[in-house]
Amino acid sequence: MKYTDEQRIEKIVEKTEKLLQYISDNSITEMDILNEETIRWTITTPLYNIGEQAYYLSEEYKEEHAQIPWAKISGLRHRLVHDYEDTNWEIVNNIIFNILPDFLEKVRKL
Repeated sequence: MKYTDEQRIEKIVEKTEKLLQYISDNSITEMDILNEETIRWTITTPLYNIGEQAYYLSEEYKEEHAQIPWAKISGLRHRLVHDYEDTNWEIVNNIIFNILPDFLEKVRKL
């Protein structure tokens, strides 16, 4: 099924909200992510989904909303999927704890 850009944005918002809620509800810290493989597995699934939806947004939509780094978002997904073993979890921590909350606010406004 092909989704519209608006449906993809809704999915991005939903997955981002759920990821941040999971982190909050479980009091997950940056150290937990660095040290617990099961937590890393759990947080990568929504990141995959967010990146996948971003990747398939139309080029027109991405250009219209160029303030959001779509290529980096989909690039994270590709990196996690294809080079998981070499993932720098400190970068992932920065994304989750420092970038995602602001990103969520921006995509909610789209």
